[in-house]
Parts: sequence; structure tokens; C-alpha cells
Amino acid sequence: MALADTQNAIGKVTKLLIDRLNSKTTLTVAAGRPEPGNGSDRQLNIFLYEASFDPSLKNLHLDEGQPAPLWLVLKYLLTAFDDASDSDTIQAHEYLGQGIRALQELSFLPLTSPIDAALKDNPEPLKITFDETPSDLLSKLMQGPDEKYRFSIGFQVRPVMIATGEPPSYSLLVGVDYTTSPTEVIGEEGIKIPVIPSMGPAITSISPSKFEVNSTLTILGNDLNLSGLSVMLGQAELAVTAQRPDRLEYIVDGAIAGGGMISAGSHPISVVQTLPTGRRRSSNLLVGDLLPTLTSASTNSLERVTPADPTSNVFGNIVMNGLLLGSEEDDIFMALYKDGKVIKLFDGPDKLTITTIQTTLTLAMKKEDAVPPGKYRIILRVNGQQAKNSPEVSFII
Repeated sequence: MALADTQNAIGKVTKLLIDRLNSKTTLTVAAGRPEPGNGSDRQLNIFLYEASFDPSLKNLHLDEGQPAPLWLVLKYLLTAFDDASDSDTIQAHEYLGQGIRALQELSFLPLTSPIDAALKDNPEPLKITFDETPSDLLSKLMQGPDEKYRFSIGFQVRPVMIATGEPPSYSLLVGVDYTTSPTEVIGEEGIKIPVIPSMGPAITSISPSKFEVNSTLTILGNDLNLSGLSVMLGQAELAVTAQRPDRLEYIVDGAIAGGGMISAGSHPISVVQTLPTGRRRSSNLLVGDLLPTLTSASTNSLERVTPADPTSNVFGNIVMNGLLLGSEEDDIFMALYKDGKVIKLFDGPDKLTITTIQTTLTLAMKKEDAVPPGKYRIILRVNGQQAKNSPEVSFII
């Protein structure tokens, strides 16, 4: 799902509520001002009368370097009409009771139908909560053609995300020399993270904290000279290659390179001791960032938007090769970078196709994705982690 779909989120929430109320009550449901309809064609009415911004999610980012989305709280009014389009009868009140019971049963809105595409990236399920609906609020909202006070119940839906269309502030990595081939790490240092010592192995830092497949890592800590030690990176177990009382060395290799066990991203790292009884004692946890490895990228099938104009924008396919480039379950962002800024951002399965799981990623650009002719650097981020290498691709025909 592309983040651009979230621009439809407000309308999709209203449509979702109508569908759920229809299925739970068998009543006809309409959206709009609480005004009488035609006969029994309008037995329940939902009216979106206010939207506010969720303060608890104000600074929540989907991915480091991207602008924070807007997180909305949508406030609705539920009004019922009887078969004669009256809202103040016993029958109308019965219909209203059916409606609020259906909403109470749907305190958490399930997002399963195709209309939920604009809502599925919300960080938590959409929640329905009921609001106090005093008479002065209803009096203000009921101003309309008939200006009649109608008994109604208020409720709200939150959080509803609308992602911004502003390009992310990704940049090339600090401490990497992109002028060499292959690129060379020239200044990255480990981050020291103090911890409280405990019985058994205790670790204090990992160097480097960001690493690729086949990197050699060093763990500093206490009691690291014990027998039977191994290193756990997420669910992957790695063998120790060098051991001293205050440090261990190990290589990120084995099954990790195939991508079937683990993906790029932030993972817990611990030192595990196998005891003579067969039980295992784990150290405290630190977080290490496993980076995707982007070895090469190339373009093909390039076309101009206006074939006869050599200055026209160009689009085509980009094929990226490497390790841990992502699977169907991973969050993948790819950007074209030029002249110190992101020119175009791509995300979602409709743009980025995983040709071979974890090793080949293909971007099939459409005409509306075309960029000015020139050379661009590829910035690839998988689960929030950016590949060190940013190869250059050409959009010059």
C-alpha cells in the first residue's frame, strides 16, 4: 500500500462506518447533515461534524527522516429517523439504540475489506469511543433547513493517518566515501551504551552498531571469558570467533545472508551461555542495526514522456541487487537523490516489486513517476535501516 492512498482516509472511515452499521443493524445508513430523508430510505444518519489532531501522536514518524503524518480524531453524530422521517418518536429511538449497540460492538474497527486500503498503515486499530452529547452541542449542529432539535449520540474514531506528500529528508550516510569503488567506511564508530552489571555475561556496547552481512563485530562487557558462549542476533545464533574477558568478536554470516531467517532492521543482540545442564543463560539486550547491502543498481526500458523532446522527463525500470533487500512483510522505501535532496520517493508493492526475495528488488516507474534526465543516487531503506552503498543510476537516453 502506497502512502499516497492515505489522502482518502477520511472518506474511507465514513464508508467503513456505514458498511459496518448496515451489516450489524440491517438498517439503511446515510452520511450527511441530520435532516429527514425520504420515507424509510434513511433510518440511521452519521454526520462528521468535527476533526481534531491527536496530540499523543503528533511527533510519531513512520520512518526516520520522513515528515510526521497528520493523525486525526474524527467526531461523528449518529441520528435515527423512523419510517415517516421523524427523529423524535419511539421507533426512531429504537433505531438509535440499535445503532449505538452496533458501534459499541465495533469498539475496534476491523480493516478487512478492499475499502480499507487507505487505513491499513495506522499504527494501531481504529477505535470508536462515545462522547458526551449535551443539548447545546446538538442545538448548534442542528441549524439547517428545518432548524429542528434532534436527539442524537456523538462518537469519535481515532487515530486516522494522512501521510504528507513532502519528500523525506534522507541523506547519504556520514563516514562513507562514495568516491571509491567499492565504497569505503572511513569514520563510523560504535555507540557506548552503559548497562547495569548482572550475574553471568553482561554487555555494554556493540561496535559497530550498524553493520552488514559478513561484518566482524565486537561486543564489550564483563565475564565474556566464560565457556559455552554464543551471540544471538534476533533469532539467529552466531559463533564466537575471538574471546577475551572484556570482549567478544563474531561474524554476521551463516543463514543470515540468505534472508530466510532475518531481515534488515533493528534487532536485539545478547550473549548466551549454555550451562552444563543444557539450560541457557542470556545477558542483557542491546540493539544492533542490520543494514541492507545494495551492491548494484541499473536502469532499463527507459522512455521519455515526450519522445521527440530530449529534455523531457524520463521513466523506466530500476533493478537493484544485493542482500537483505526486503521481503513481502518488510517496510521498504527507495528514493532517487540528486543535488542534495530527494527528488522522488517510492514505497509500497505497487511500485517496488521483490523479484527475488531479499536479493533482487525492481522498481517499475510509471509515466507519472518520470524524473528530469540525469544521474541519480539510489537511497534504499528497509525497516528503517539505510544501505551504506548508494549506487548511481542514469536516466539519460
